[in-house]
Amino acid sequence: MIKRERYIQEIRPFYKSDLIKIITGVRRAGKSVVLDQIIKEILAETDNVIYLNFEDKRVSANISNSDGLIKYVENKRKQGKCFLFFDEIQVLDGWQEACRTLRLDDNSLFITGSNSKLLSSEFTKELSGRYVAFRIRPFIYKEIVEYATQLHKEVSILDYLIWGGFPKRIEFDGQEAQRRYLNDLDDTIIINDLVNRYHIRKINLFKYLVNFILRSNSRIFSAKSIHDYVKQEHHVGSVNTIMKFLGYLEEAYVIETVKQYSTRTKRELAFFTKIYNADVALNSIRCMDNRYDLTHNLENIIYNELLYMGYDIYVYNNKGKEIDFLAQKGNRKYFVQVAYSVAEDRTYERELAAFRDMDNLSQKVLITTDDFDYSTSTIRHIKLKDFLLMNDLST
Repeated sequence: MIKRERYIQEIRPFYKSDLIKIITGVRRAGKSVVLDQIIKEILAETDNVIYLNFEDKRVSANISNSDGLIKYVENKRKQGKCFLFFDEIQVLDGWQEACRTLRLDDNSLFITGSNSKLLSSEFTKELSGRYVAFRIRPFIYKEIVEYATQLHKEVSILDYLIWGGFPKRIEFDGQEAQRRYLNDLDDTIIINDLVNRYHIRKINLFKYLVNFILRSNSRIFSAKSIHDYVKQEHHVGSVNTIMKFLGYLEEAYVIETVKQYSTRTKRELAFFTKIYNADVALNSIRCMDNRYDLTHNLENIIYNELLYMGYDIYVYNNKGKEIDFLAQKGNRKYFVQVAYSVAEDRTYERELAAFRDMDNLSQKVLITTDDFDYSTSTIRHIKLKDFLLMNDLST
C-alpha cells in the first residue's frame, strides 16, 4: 500500500498532543492503513505503543467495556508518554468514557471508526473540545496510479472517471469483480450501516432516495425539489424526512453538500446546495448498459481533487450564471468551470459565458478532457490529464 503522506503530514504535528486524534471517513477509504503508517513512524522513536483492533475477536472477547480497556492499558503501558491506537473502537461499550479518561494519563490517543457508529455528530457531542478530526478520502488519481503500479497494473483516466478511487477495488482483476466488490461495499454502507443503525422503517423510500441522490451527483438541489421529485414517483415522505435521510448520508461521509455563493446577495444561499459523492463509483454502479455519467462524474472528480489540494470549495453564482467552483486557499481564489469537452462552438460559448462580466483580476480556469488548448487572454484552459497530475492550481 502507498504511503498517504498528504494525510499523515496533517496528523504528524499532533502525535504527542493530549487531544484525541480521530481518523474518520467513508468505509474502505483507507483509515486503518493510515493508522498503521502512523504507528510505524512512532515505533521508530519509542516502543511504548499499544494497538487494539476491536473488530478482532481476540480483543472484543476480552475487552468488553470502558473499565476493561482502561485496566488493560494500565497493565500494558510503560513509563512515559504512551501512544494508544484503537481501530474500530465504536464497537466497545463506553468507548467515549474510556477515551476521555485515558487521555489524562500521559497517553496520546488515536482512534478510527467506521461510518456505522463513529459519526461526526457523535464525537462532536461526546468528545467536545478534546479531539481533532482528520477525514480520509478514497484515492485521488495520482494515488490510484501509484498503487496500481505497485500491483503491476494500469489505471486509465477513463477508468478513474467511472470506477473512482476506493483503494481495494484495484486489487481485483476485471470489471465484473470490481463492480461486485463496489456493490457489496455499497450494501454495507447503505443497509448495514445506515438502515440498521437508524432503524429506518421507510426502507423503500430511503433506498429510492439514496439511488436518486447518488445518481444525481454534481447537481444543485433543495430539500423541497428532492421531495417534489420523490412525491412525483408516488413515494410518501415529508420534506423533513427527506432532510433527515440526506443528513444520514452526509453524516456517513457518503455525500457532501456544497453551498452556493451568490454575487447578488454576497452570501451563501442556504436553501440550495450542490451534492457530490464521496466517490464516483457510487454513481457508476447504479448505471445500466454501460451508459456512465461521465459529465457529472468529471465534475465530481475535480471536486475531490481540489479538496485534496487543500482548497475550500463553493459553488459560485455569477449574476444568475453558475460557475462550478470557487476554489479558495488563503488569499488565492480560482473560479473553475468544468466541461467534458468544449470542442463544439455552442458548448464553448456556454461554458465561457459563465465568466462574463467578471473582472480580469479574477483567476479563471476551464478544465476539460480536450487535448486542444482553449486558453484565452483571460481564461486558462487546463487539460484533465495535466490537472490530475498537479499539486496546486498555481503550478
